[in-house]
Amino acid sequence: MEERMGEQGAAGDGHGGVPGALETLDRQECLRLIAPGGVGRVAFDDQGGPVILPVNYVLHEGTVIFRTAVGGPFDAGLRTGVEGVEFKIAFEVDQLDAAASEGWSVLVRGGVHHVSDPEELAAAQATGVQPWAGGDRTLYVRISADEITGRRVHGGR
Repeated sequence: MEERMGEQGAAGDGHGGVPGALETLDRQECLRLIAPGGVGRVAFDDQGGPVILPVNYVLHEGTVIFRTAVGGPFDAGLRTGVEGVEFKIAFEVDQLDAAASEGWSVLVRGGVHHVSDPEELAAAQATGVQPWAGGDRTLYVRISADEITGRRVHGGR
């Protein structure tokens, strides 16, 4: 399925985009694109309303894993208090080349789980993921990839 990209560029870049083709990506291509890990953004509602925070992440066995601080926004804002019940959140990664009007964006939606089981924690630690903000961030968080969607834009130059 292809759509046409409009004249508007990325928010805040000050440049209009050149029309290009927008391609829908399948789940396997989305996973391939985010597999190397890197920096993504997690979106969820906390006590103050919607929030989007950057994280370093790894893709491990089909789930997204990142590290954060105990007592921080991910810890406090993403606990339901009910065993086995998880909040559903969004995780987004993109790679854009504004000059070439090309790039891709992948959105993962799924339940968020604070890793505490010793075996699961050892596996999360073995991924080597580092916290985005640095420091003593000992809480590992896992997002199940219940829904994965993506788009690629091909430049119109």
